[in-house]
Amino acid sequence: MTGVTVRAAGAADVPAVLAFWRRAAEGTSISDDPAGVGRLIARDAEALLLAEVDGALAGTVIAGFDGWRCHLYRLAVAPEVRRRGVATALLDAAEARFAALGGRRADAMVLRRNEVAHHAWGARGYRAEEEWRRWVKPLA
Repeated sequence: MTGVTVRAAGAADVPAVLAFWRRAAEGTSISDDPAGVGRLIARDAEALLLAEVDGALAGTVIAGFDGWRCHLYRLAVAPEVRRRGVATALLDAAEARFAALGGRRADAMVLRRNEVAHHAWGARGYRAEEEWRRWVKPLA
């Protein structure tokens, strides 16, 4: 798809991002609120990447780097523009960010039930590591 631009999100984008995730993302997260997304942007102003097509929000990805590993979250593309290069543009930007920061390997959080996403990540060269299991604990 031509005309895809990728930029970092700012604080003013938070309401639109949250509305977009409700429409385009698979599932919700405990951090899907203004405070959670605001903290992300305040801590790392380049982590939340937005793809726009003709000025409209078309996709997101969180490209977080903790100094050790590169983590990808919330890759979401608007249903009406899927399979047109939006995810590719987002992942190109995320992987370039990681390379510039010295990252060596990226991992992606992908829901087990999201078969469409499995195909997309696989096409990009990512593979499932079935020997690992994610352990989580909500914090008060």
